[in-house]
Amino acid sequence: MEELKDKSLHLTAEKLAEELQKMDNYTTFYEDLQVLAASYDVSIDDFKNTLVQAVNKGSMETNLRNAVFHWLRSHENNKQMVVREEITSRESLDYLRKAQITWERRIQKSLESMCEEIGIHLSYYRSKADRDEMLQKWNELSTYNTNLERLRPVYAPKDFLEVLFSLHNPNYRMISDDMIWDFTYLPLKVKTLSELRHLYRDLATADLLLGLTTLTKMSCGSTLQGEQERIALGEKVLEYQHAPVCQEFLKLCAPRSLRGRLWTQILGSNVKSSEQHYTELKERVLNYDMLIDKLITKDVQLTACNDDQYFVFEDVLHQIMLCFTRDTDVLSVFNSSTSHPILTSLKGKPSKEAIYPPNGIIPFHGFTMYAAPICYLFNDPVSLYSTFRAFYLRYWFRLHNISSHPQSILGLCILFQRLLQRHETNIWSHFMSHNIHP
Repeated sequence: MEELKDKSLHLTAEKLAEELQKMDNYTTFYEDLQVLAASYDVSIDDFKNTLVQAVNKGSMETNLRNAVFHWLRSHENNKQMVVREEITSRESLDYLRKAQITWERRIQKSLESMCEEIGIHLSYYRSKADRDEMLQKWNELSTYNTNLERLRPVYAPKDFLEVLFSLHNPNYRMISDDMIWDFTYLPLKVKTLSELRHLYRDLATADLLLGLTTLTKMSCGSTLQGEQERIALGEKVLEYQHAPVCQEFLKLCAPRSLRGRLWTQILGSNVKSSEQHYTELKERVLNYDMLIDKLITKDVQLTACNDDQYFVFEDVLHQIMLCFTRDTDVLSVFNSSTSHPILTSLKGKPSKEAIYPPNGIIPFHGFTMYAAPICYLFNDPVSLYSTFRAFYLRYWFRLHNISSHPQSILGLCILFQRLLQRHETNIWSHFMSHNIHP
């Protein structure tokens, strides 16, 4: 038994070491380790023990723990990968997989037909004049002159919702076609109310969530003092730079002044190489013009344009969304997604197919709204972009794919329907009798 346990630990350690080498911060971590190994704190006579002691003394141990934490979080739905060979996590239900493939073909057809109607290519090299103009207006991209009159979104959330409504398990016989919204014929497993209560039990403690103090009879002075104490505690938590501790702190909400730093730590988006990576993405935007750029610009104008009373981040939103389309690191999301990137021929390479756009994600109407709330947390576009990308890679990519995963948009819709049907029967009956969308 001990031998099996030791072997399992050894295999786990090997797998973790292999996976950590693929992470963004591995190069920086390895360079810091080399510097530490060459320092006076490490003795050649007892290299192993003194190196371990030196690592434990400084911040390297915390960095390593954070790296393992982020890796486990990103693979929490494939825990068997820790000790086994990497497995595929593609959709296991045939009818959902076929529906996703059909949906992707529909998106590609819509994209290509738009190119033919407007008479432009999917991608082409920018002229020097266009590049210079864009570089000059980089911090004011809302004023960048581009013709968007004939453009339309590739698809809207309503189109995707109609596709979800059309899904049904072929093993189930439809009783009625009159239901305009019903996922009864999709027997996917989602959590019950008791399971949700257990999952979120840490939020049901006697501690009052920050921001909900207005719902109590606490005085203004007590509220202000409580927030100041929370800020002081948050600063101490951030000082340790330990991601799991930041996550626990965030369960009771965070002061507005600390939210950006806390989420950066929890998501692991505070990589030293982020600025260089962002600069490279910016160069790709300046060098190549894509149809996707115009779709992004159109979407920003329709959903998140500047408003002095509400939203003043239109320019930076343009920047990060354009950079996002060029980020090939986002392709890693397809390792755990049911979707596939579009393969198509580009100008100058008619005989060779390429992934389009480079990140593999086709934006839809409202796509930029994923990034809009994060604009309130950062005044630096590099930090803003890194955190947005981390959010997307961990959570949001499931919100526009057809999948049986509990965190997919389909799983969330079914969860909402079942909770409403079982625990709010009067509302459910009212909705159903009047064909009202929830």
